[in-house]
Amino acid sequence: MQIYLPIAEVSVNAFLLLGLGGLVGVLSGMFGVGGGFLMTPLLFFIGIPPAVAVATEANQIVASSFSGVLAHFKRRTVDLKMGGVLLIGGLIGAAFGVVVFNYLKSLGQVDLLVKLSYVIFLGIIGGLMFIESLNAIRRSKKATGPIKRKHHTWIHGLPFKMRFRVSGLYISVIPPIIVGLVVGILSAIMGVGGGFIMVPAMIYLLGMPTKVVVGTSLFQIIFVTGFTTLLHATTNFTVDMALAVLLLIGGVIGAQFGAVIGAKLKAEQLRILLAMMVLGVCIKIALELLIMPGELYSLGPAGGH
Repeated sequence: MQIYLPIAEVSVNAFLLLGLGGLVGVLSGMFGVGGGFLMTPLLFFIGIPPAVAVATEANQIVASSFSGVLAHFKRRTVDLKMGGVLLIGGLIGAAFGVVVFNYLKSLGQVDLLVKLSYVIFLGIIGGLMFIESLNAIRRSKKATGPIKRKHHTWIHGLPFKMRFRVSGLYISVIPPIIVGLVVGILSAIMGVGGGFIMVPAMIYLLGMPTKVVVGTSLFQIIFVTGFTTLLHATTNFTVDMALAVLLLIGGVIGAQFGAVIGAKLKAEQLRILLAMMVLGVCIKIALELLIMPGELYSLGPAGGH
């Protein structure tokens, strides 16, 4: 069943979009990521213009993240205080990111920026996560007792400390705000929730427990991506609501299944699966940029998508 997307100006199979939304929703519930790092490239692959994919995907991230965070609220694995601190940086970063996005869109370079950003960030984060996850699995097999999570680092010496009881931390608010700022910028430019950066940063940089990280990440993603969608809709006019609704329906359903699956897997297994998916998407986008396309030239309005 083909459906015409008015803003993207293409026709796409509606069941394909529902299926993609469901798949990314499962990932959202399992890993605590918005799923945009996978969904946005998938939209590229089925013919959605990058500018429209970035702006519209934020809608689906909001829905799947909200659905996923409800499941984590029931288990009391959401640190609302930490989520609020991350949110401060996230909103500032999102506003700055939309300004950069609009400027590059006016120059006609936004498509290249989005794809290059995916290759660089996914390659670095996926590689680091994969290596660390393998080491963590080896350590868990050799260790006789529980692995110590907390250790004193330079972060503990920073000022403006705050106690986060759910996470069992007493650290400065500066690192969480910076993490939120970076994720906000990426959300605006790449159409992602930023979970693929936030989750490892919260585990390895802030020292939060993995089970708390997932729910807290989803909580922050809801508000940052919602704010990003609003900015894109009012400044770029690239939010395709027909596309957003289909992705949203699939994402909400999938996130509930993902949360159940995630609860049955070990933390190390979750991280290595996420790393493999990140690397797979990175390789696919890199090949798209490097391999000569079938059509070398395309015509379109100046400054358009």
